[in-house]
Amino acid sequence: MVRIRLRRTGAKNNPTYRLVVADQNSPRDGAFIETIGYYLPTRQPAVVEIDEEKARKWLSQGAQPSETAASLLKQKGLLTKEGRLK
Repeated sequence: MVRIRLRRTGAKNNPTYRLVVADQNSPRDGAFIETIGYYLPTRQPAVVEIDEEKARKWLSQGAQPSETAASLLKQKGLLTKEGRLK
């Protein structure tokens, strides 16, 4: 199964995350299929940048977002509250 989830990058005490499409069984920072955005939580306000076209493509193909990825996608208006594609 394919999932949309966060991959941690950045330095110690200064995390940044990439929103990636990856196989469910690969480790958090392991192999991934495609990068579709990034998330910078330490900035004020937090920065979320998502390629909407790529995200819609993967969601329509059945990729399941993790809880955190789903909240970021909802924040950008790509998912409804029920977790369906808009």
